[in-house]
Amino acid sequence: MSSSGANPFSHFEESFTQDGNVYKYFDLPKIDNKYDSLPFSIRILLESAVRNCDNFQVLERDVKSILDWTPAVRQGTNDVEVSFKPARVILQDFTGVPAVVDFAAMRDTVLDLGGNPEKINPICPADLVVDHSVQVDFARVSDALAKNQSLEFERNKERFTFLKWGARAFNNMLIVPPGSGIVHQVNLEYLARVVFENDATDGSKILYPDSVVGTDSHTTMINGLGVLGWGVGGIEAEAVMLGQSISMLLPEVIGYKLVGKLGPLATSTDLVLTITKHLRQLGVVGKFVEFYGPGVAELSIADRATISNMCPEYGATVGYFPIDENTLSYMRQTNRSEKKIDIIREYLKATRQLRDYSLEDQDPTYTETVTLDLSTVVTSVSGPKRPHDRVSVSSMFEDFKACLTSPVGFKGFAISPDALAASGEFQWDDGKTYKIRHGSVVIAAITSCTNTSNPSVMLGAGLLAKNAVEKGLSILPYIKTSLSPGSGVVTYYLKESGVIPYLEQLGFDIVGYGCMTCIGNSGPLEENVVNTIEKNGLVCCGVLSGNRNFEGRIHPNTRANYLASPLLVIAYAIAGRVDIDFETQPLGVDSSGKSVFLRDIWPTRSQIHEVERKHVIPAMFQEVYSKIELGSEDWQTLEVSDSNLYPWSGASTYIKRPPFFEGMTRQLPKLGSIERARCLLFLGDSVTTDHISPAGSIARNSPAARYLAERNLTPRDFNSYGSRRGNDAVMARGTFANIRLVNKLASKTGPRTVHIPSQQEMDIFDAADRYREEGTPLVLVVGKDYGSGSSRDWAAKGPFLLGIKAVIAESYERIHRSNLVGMGIIPLQFLPGQGAESLNLTGRELYNIALPESGELKPGQRVQVEADGIVFETTLRFDTEVDITYYKNGGILNYMIRKMLD
Repeated sequence: MSSSGANPFSHFEESFTQDGNVYKYFDLPKIDNKYDSLPFSIRILLESAVRNCDNFQVLERDVKSILDWTPAVRQGTNDVEVSFKPARVILQDFTGVPAVVDFAAMRDTVLDLGGNPEKINPICPADLVVDHSVQVDFARVSDALAKNQSLEFERNKERFTFLKWGARAFNNMLIVPPGSGIVHQVNLEYLARVVFENDATDGSKILYPDSVVGTDSHTTMINGLGVLGWGVGGIEAEAVMLGQSISMLLPEVIGYKLVGKLGPLATSTDLVLTITKHLRQLGVVGKFVEFYGPGVAELSIADRATISNMCPEYGATVGYFPIDENTLSYMRQTNRSEKKIDIIREYLKATRQLRDYSLEDQDPTYTETVTLDLSTVVTSVSGPKRPHDRVSVSSMFEDFKACLTSPVGFKGFAISPDALAASGEFQWDDGKTYKIRHGSVVIAAITSCTNTSNPSVMLGAGLLAKNAVEKGLSILPYIKTSLSPGSGVVTYYLKESGVIPYLEQLGFDIVGYGCMTCIGNSGPLEENVVNTIEKNGLVCCGVLSGNRNFEGRIHPNTRANYLASPLLVIAYAIAGRVDIDFETQPLGVDSSGKSVFLRDIWPTRSQIHEVERKHVIPAMFQEVYSKIELGSEDWQTLEVSDSNLYPWSGASTYIKRPPFFEGMTRQLPKLGSIERARCLLFLGDSVTTDHISPAGSIARNSPAARYLAERNLTPRDFNSYGSRRGNDAVMARGTFANIRLVNKLASKTGPRTVHIPSQQEMDIFDAADRYREEGTPLVLVVGKDYGSGSSRDWAAKGPFLLGIKAVIAESYERIHRSNLVGMGIIPLQFLPGQGAESLNLTGRELYNIALPESGELKPGQRVQVEADGIVFETTLRFDTEVDITYYKNGGILNYMIRKMLD
C-alpha cells in the first residue's frame, strides 16, 4: 500500500467487507497508545506518513516524530521536520495556467537534456477549476450574466484553449470549465472525497483520508468538511503533482473551544470575523487550529466552512473541524451516495477519526486552548483595510469617522479637518444629479466562496431583500451592485425559494460564477463617479461578502472596503453609506411615510433555516454537478492540439514559454556569496502578495501596458494581469505594480523606485532592467509579515525575473517564504528586535551577503550582511534540508527536472 518500496508498517493493515468488496486500511490506533491523545488533524498527518512510508521520501522517523507529538515538546521548540504526501492537489485558473505552462516547459527542457518528456505528468491527482476569469463589466441589467460570460470567453479564449490542451496532454488532471463556480465551493460540494477509495492490485479497495494542498490560500475552506488542506505556493503544488512529498515542520495545535449558541440575529460571517480578530491577537501563524466543544455541533458544515475559509486571515495553517455525523449528513445533502457514506463511516470509526463533539472524553490534547461563547457574537464588519480589523455594526458610525482623521495606516486616512465635509455631484443616466461624500458606498457585492457557499447567509440576504422591497426601499442607481454565486446550486435554491426577483429589483442580478469582486474583478465604475471621487479626494467605500479587503485590491477608487455578511452588504447598499447608526437612523421610509429601520427587515436564523430546510436538497446538487465537466457550448467547441508537446507561439501575449529553465544543465549551478547588491525596494510592514504579485487591471501608463502596446494591442484588449499569468514578460513588468505600494526610496506611493547609481526615479521594472544591464544583483529590505495574503506563485516568480537574489525581512508569511525558496531566492530574517530602522539602514547602501559554500549550508544558520559599513547578523530562513536542496538546484522545478533525468 506504500507508494514505493517496502512499507515497514504493512503489518498494521486491516480490512472489512461491505457489499462483496474488501476495504483495506491502516489500523492507526494499534500502532501506538499515544494515538488517542493526538489532535484529529495530526492523526491525518500520521496516516499519510504510515501509508507512504518507504524510507526514501517518507521515513520511519517521520512516523515516530508524529506519534511523539506532545504540547510540551511542540511549544516553543518547533523544529521537528516531517514529510507529508497529500492525497490530491487543487488549483484555480490564475495559478493553474502557470502550472500547466511550467509543466509544458519542463517537458521541453527534459527533451532538450536528452530525457523522456512523458515523465513530466501529474502523479498526484490534480483538479483545476477555472473561476478567476470573469469580471463584473455588466451589472444591474437582466442579461448581465450572459454578457459577462460572453466577454470572459472573448478575452480568455487563448487561455481556455491552452487549459483544454492541458487536460488532454496530461494524465490525472481534471479541468472544471469556466462558468461552473468558485474553486473552493466546487471543492466543498463536489470534488472532496472525505475518504479516498482507490483500487489495489489484488482487487481490494484502499481507504485513506482525503487531504489536499491548493494554489490558493483559501484552500483551507475544505477543513470545514473534515478534509485537511491548506494553501501552498504554485511552485510547491507542481512538485506535489509530480509525486514529491511536502517537507514541513510539525505544528503546534491550538484547540479552539466553542460553547453556547449563536443569537437569533447573528450570522456565520459575524462569527468568522470575531474568530479572525481573536486569533490574530492570539498569534497562530504557522500553527494548526482545531475546533472542538459542544458549540461546534450547533454549526452547519457551511458555517464551519466559512470559518475555515478565513484561516489565512487569522494566520493559521489550517482551521480544522474533525468529521462528525453532521459532516456525513452534508455529504448526503450534496448528493454523495449512501453507499459511499456508509463506507466512510465504517472507516472513520475503525480509525477513531469520527468525532462526537458532545463527548469530552474524545477531546485530544492541544498545545493551548481558548474558548469562545457563541452567544457573545454580535453583528460585525471588518475594515477598512484589513480583514482582522473587526468593527461591531453598532460602533461603525463612530469608527468610520475616527478612521477619516486618524494618521495614514490600517485604520486611518489622514483627512484634514477642512476636508471632512468634502462632497461632489454628478449626473446619472436617469437625468438626476446625485451627491457622494466620504463614506458613500459605490460598490456592494455579494461575492466570494467565504459566504456564497453558505445557504443560510445567501437565503438570509434574499429574505432581507424581499422584506426591503415590500417596504418600498431601493438602492441608488450609481452603486455597483452584483451577485456572483460560488456554484450553480446557489442560483438553483435562490430561484426555488422565490427571492431572486427581490434581489434583482435591488440591483443584485447574478453577474457570473467566480471570485470576481473579492479578487479585484469588480470591473470599472462609471466615469462620472470616478471623476467625482478623484476630484474631491473622497474616501468612498466598497462593501463585500469576501475575505480580503487590502488596499488597492477591490477597486482603485474605493479607499475603504468592508467585509460583511451578504445581508449587511444589502443593508449598507440601501443606506448608501457606511457611516450610519442602524439603531437610531432609518434606511428609508415606506409607502406610508413611516421610517424603516434595519431591524424591521432583518430575518431571524430560525426563519432562514426553515427556508433552507425546504429548498436546499440533494436533487439540486445532482442536477448541477452531473454536467459540470461538460462546460458551456463555447468550451465544448474549442479546438486544441493533439500533441503532448505544446506548440508555443511567439506572437502570443497570453501563453509564453517561461525562461526559468533557460541555460539549465544536468549539473548543479555554482553558488556563492552575493556581492555589491543594490536594494530595489525598501518597504515597511504587512507588504502583501497583493502588493507584490501582478493583479487586477493593467494601468495604461505601466511597463506592462507599454509591452502590450508594442504588440499592437489597444487598452480595451489589455485584459487583467491574472488572465496573463501564462506570459512571464507581462508578469515581470507587473510585479510590485500596486498603486498603494509604499516604497521608502520613492517620492510617492505607487510602483516606483530609485535607480541608486543615477538617482533617477522610474518604474520598478525599468530600474530592475537597468540593474540587469549593469550586472548588479538585487535585494529587497522589508518589515514584518512580508508576503501575507493569497498564496500567489508570481509573488516569487516576479521578483526572480526582476533579478532579486535575496529578501531581508523582519518576518515572513509561511507560504510566501516557501515560494521564495522554490524560486531559488534566499529569505533572510533580521534577528529579533532588529530591523532596517534600528540598524539605520536607508536602502541606498551596497549590500554584501556572506553565504557559506553550498555544502556548508544549514537550516536556520546565521548569515552576515554588510551594508556600507553596517554589519549585522541575519537568520537564514531555509527551514529544512529540503529547502537547501531546492536552493542548490536553483529552485524546486529545476530539482524535479534533474530528478526526472536520473
